[in-house]
Amino acid sequence: MKLIVGLGNPGKKYEKHRHNVGFMVAEKIADQLRSSPWSSRAGGLVSTCDIAGEKAILVKPETYMNLSGRCVGELFRFHKCKPEDLIVIHDELDLPPFELKLKKGGGAGGHNGLKSIDEVLGSDNYGYYRIRVGIGHPRAIHPDFDVADYVLQNFAPTDLRALETVLDQAAQAAILIAKGEATAAMNQFNRKAKKDA
Repeated sequence: MKLIVGLGNPGKKYEKHRHNVGFMVAEKIADQLRSSPWSSRAGGLVSTCDIAGEKAILVKPETYMNLSGRCVGELFRFHKCKPEDLIVIHDELDLPPFELKLKKGGGAGGHNGLKSIDEVLGSDNYGYYRIRVGIGHPRAIHPDFDVADYVLQNFAPTDLRALETVLDQAAQAAILIAKGEATAAMNQFNRKAKKDA
């Protein structure tokens, strides 16, 4: 059983925010794999699909970002998952916009959704996969720009083409990892984002 978790905040007003790229990728995977309709479970929305003959559950926690671990932890324990069965997709301030980085294990890096998951799962389970979608840091734009305001803003209309590309790439990466092809996914996607010609 694989758990593919996209992090974000529930509700219409948040759905296009930078902080919600995890939700966007989960929805992209659901569309590509024609997964089951989303339904409520364990404090989140879940959808099931088949990846290379193995059942996978797509998850969008509805507990708001800072409490994501409640939903993830309950599903992780119920399905008796191991760390390598969990793939978490989230926005990343410390990467340039639309750059993708995949890794296994590591710290939360200041991301409140990851902090919540780590607190609930415990240190024995930190070795899960993370797909980090770069949104850039607001202080690269202006030194006084508030981080919370920045992540809770919609992407600019001029960014939508690049956003679609990175959402597709992150979906492909998650599917490869779920198939057991994490090394191939990292080799393919752990590179600097290229601007559209």
